[in-house]
Amino acid sequence: MDFSPTEAQQDLAALTRRILGDQVTPESLGAHGSGGFDAPLWTVLAKAGVLDAALPQTVGGGGFGLLEQCSVLTEVGRAVAPVPYLASVVQAASALAEFGPPELVERWLVPVVRGSAVLAVALGSGFTASDGRLSGTQTAVPYAAFADALLVEASGGVYVVEKDAPGVSIAPQRTIDHADAGLVELTDAPGLPLGDIAVWLRRRRTVGLCAQQLGVVERALELTAAYTRERKQFDHVLGGFQAVRQRLADAYLDVEAVRLTLWQAAWRLSEGLPADAELATAKYWASEAGHRVAHTAVHLHGGVGIDVEHPLHRYFAAAKRLEFTGGGATEHLLALGTLLAR
Repeated sequence: MDFSPTEAQQDLAALTRRILGDQVTPESLGAHGSGGFDAPLWTVLAKAGVLDAALPQTVGGGGFGLLEQCSVLTEVGRAVAPVPYLASVVQAASALAEFGPPELVERWLVPVVRGSAVLAVALGSGFTASDGRLSGTQTAVPYAAFADALLVEASGGVYVVEKDAPGVSIAPQRTIDHADAGLVELTDAPGLPLGDIAVWLRRRRTVGLCAQQLGVVERALELTAAYTRERKQFDHVLGGFQAVRQRLADAYLDVEAVRLTLWQAAWRLSEGLPADAELATAKYWASEAGHRVAHTAVHLHGGVGIDVEHPLHRYFAAAKRLEFTGGGATEHLLALGTLLAR
């Protein structure tokens, strides 16, 4: 494979970085543990064409795909931007474009790419379906607190469930860094079937988490390297100490491991090739290396590294969330071992 980004990837990444650099500020993020969704920023991204550029032309998109979406997600991670691009675009909107009937495309995909709607995705064994009616409970569904509809896995299929439908209850929850998750409770709620696409959604979630983690650890390392070039201890800059340089070098290797395994998995998935082993490898590195880089960044920042008001804490919290979402390092290492044993 060719690891070089396409022109479309470069252009989308540059556009996204410029917008997020202008829009994501300490004031817009609010206090630690609050917020979780910046609706005005979501609208700005939509108007700039970031939300629809990586969707098929058949649904009004730019005709690009998963690789371009991963480039956008990396920039979302670099800014720790509170937008549901992974759930709403990479998973839900892409699923509707690929598998949805025209009425669902018109009802939900169009509002998402216009920035006027948010879709969440609830994958797991918490729901059952009978004659198009869903029941069950799932906690900590990402972005469910702000979702207008959800893609819900139930009884071997995936259904679209509207927030305002009868029998739907969503209670806001706070996770490690944001108040964006939701406790989703369904009681005989109506759902429209999309088909048996849960595995498809899981694969895109995994590669998307890795892409976002790449941006988080890449930027955390940049901030830490800059800090150690300026901060002095015993009349010497921190970066002058051998142990500090070694930790930065180890972190650099970890970031590059996340980068290479991510793009290998994303490319194979985008080409329709078997990618389960590559996805497990990428998520292992995103979890394990993400943990190490996050802790290196905090340790080398010293006291300010544990201040929840310091910008670095956002990266630490984001790295920890991405480490465990969709399974941690051990789970994916076991999955990789099982695939190799077969």
